[in-house]
Amino acid sequence: MHLLLEVPLLLLTVLFAYLESFVKLFMPLKRKSVSGEVVLITGAGHGMGKIAAREFAKLSSILVLWDINKQGVEETAAECKELGAAAHAFVVDCSKREDIYKAAEKVKEEVGEVTILINNAGVIFCADLLTLKDNQIQKTFEVNVLAHFWTTRAFLPSMMRNNRGHVVTVASSAGHVGVRFMIDYCSSKHAAVGFHRALTDELAALGIDGIKTTCLCPVFVDTGFVKNPSSRLLPILKPEDVVKKLIDGILTNKKMIFVPSSVQYATILPFFIPERAQVAMNKLQDTKFDVVVGAHNKVK
Repeated sequence: MHLLLEVPLLLLTVLFAYLESFVKLFMPLKRKSVSGEVVLITGAGHGMGKIAAREFAKLSSILVLWDINKQGVEETAAECKELGAAAHAFVVDCSKREDIYKAAEKVKEEVGEVTILINNAGVIFCADLLTLKDNQIQKTFEVNVLAHFWTTRAFLPSMMRNNRGHVVTVASSAGHVGVRFMIDYCSSKHAAVGFHRALTDELAALGIDGIKTTCLCPVFVDTGFVKNPSSRLLPILKPEDVVKKLIDGILTNKKMIFVPSSVQYATILPFFIPERAQVAMNKLQDTKFDVVVGAHNKVK
């Protein structure tokens, strides 16, 4: 089609998309059923992974639970079984590609094809760039983003064959902004957000419309992941509240979930305000958490 014809068509499509979005604001969102769906959750032995597993158990899903902590993941599986759901616990080190691929084959043999994949496992080392150790930086990327590649490559083929499934990326608001003393974490979460966006676009380019994608981006969540977080302007979130938003987003096929929702506007501010103003806003916000600076424990 000639470019002179394509541009007006694009403008009409954009206008229709805005009208469609406006109408949807006043319509109740349709929620899909996940009863009988095989839901794999990494990092399911604690925190949001454990809570999400229990919520899916209440929805009659079949749970496949991965965690490096044997006791934690088995406890989660037991709790899910008490809720009446089938649950399968696997001890998996998500920093190791071969561990992921071996566990994935075992899941396919013992449970079946995964239809909802939730990449939730994550690590963080709160320290300045020069204090961080090489192996800590490497592990941050191995768990926080590379594991998403390996798990998705393991389970996406069956989803594509059936044109049905859901890939969920648990990222962070730190995947959209920069936070001091979290350079490795922010970088890995930027990569995770990019993974989600590029995968979404790739599936669309391949004409696969039955596989949905969702990305979760909360601010600080009180799971003990980050020690003693505080902020003047940002709330410290309860993990139960974040998981509720996540489940709602999955059931309604929402692409990007910011918690709180106002954070999405903060992510675009750097494009519109001068750097000096950004520094002043960060100072006003006064975000603090336990960090290691210069090899000495300090609260910043």
